[in-house]
Amino acid sequence: MNKFNIIKNKQEYWLVDQIKKEDISTELYIRELTDILGNWSRLEIGYLSLLMDEQYESWLLERNFGKISSIVEYTRDLEEVQNTDNQMVSHSLAEGLIEDHEYAKLYELCRSGSANKNTKQPIAQVMSSLENELGSEWRKHCYYFLKDGAFAGISIPHIEMGTKNEGRLFYFGVVPELRGQGIGAQIHQVSMQLLKNFQATYYVGSTDVNNTNMIKIFEKNGCQLRDKKGIYKIVR
Repeated sequence: MNKFNIIKNKQEYWLVDQIKKEDISTELYIRELTDILGNWSRLEIGYLSLLMDEQYESWLLERNFGKISSIVEYTRDLEEVQNTDNQMVSHSLAEGLIEDHEYAKLYELCRSGSANKNTKQPIAQVMSSLENELGSEWRKHCYYFLKDGAFAGISIPHIEMGTKNEGRLFYFGVVPELRGQGIGAQIHQVSMQLLKNFQATYYVGSTDVNNTNMIKIFEKNGCQLRDKKGIYKIVR
């Protein structure tokens, strides 16, 4: 039974997320994480970012992890999610109406001023990681939204690696000038419908504990608090 999901980006980084289950003991989690850390060190990967229950914090800090922040996870069953009637138009990058570099520029704009405390990767690195994490058809998952003909935001819905039906958003954001107008909740609602179209049966979203605006969007769109984890990082 897997105790962690791991996303590997060549020699640059590993993203490790604890799979919390009541029938897995503390000792088994620590044993598997120790093995992961050993492989990470042996392969000389740049850094490792970890999402894990904060009960392990002392153990992690003793092993040179630094704590970045804490996140909350929300979830929602997608069965009853319906198509929404709003004034925004959505397109995927795969349609070829805009170029990859234009999408990257919009992505950078949407993530500016974020309340999330995790260190932002350079946008070029983010774009290169999309194919690594989402596969060769990654452009089909990259959506952008227009309101009155102008860019309003982006969303990247996909099925979580290692699962068949867990829907996630690689990223979701609104352009600065449209924030606070309910646009984010609309894009988030449409994104859950897109996840349903990708055959996801449930959605899991996470954000920094200090990102009250995103938490309000989760709650407005019927998501329920599922968990809280710490964000930790170790660098070679």
